[in-house]
Amino acid sequence: MTTLATPPSTARLNFRLRPDLKQLIERAAAIMGHSVTEYAVSRLVEAARQDVRAHEETVLSDRDRDLFLALLASDAEPNEAMRRAAGRYKERRVSDG
Repeated sequence: MTTLATPPSTARLNFRLRPDLKQLIERAAAIMGHSVTEYAVSRLVEAARQDVRAHEETVLSDRDRDLFLALLASDAEPNEAMRRAAGRYKERRVSDG
């Protein structure tokens, strides 16, 4: 049976907190059956992913959504600013690839 080796963790994140908060975290970790490090890392990563996802998502109102979809469905030609923006986007995509 082959087991995948987990690469060693080399990055550190250090911070100080009040003793009562540390005790709360230790208690929660124990309840979940995790070490404090496992618990803290899993919760921080989960919160970070949610924050990044919330930042990257755009939530439109019904009115905004309808306007956006109407613009997509229209036969209007892109104006000069739109063509320049599309060109910049394409250049970035090529240079990032």
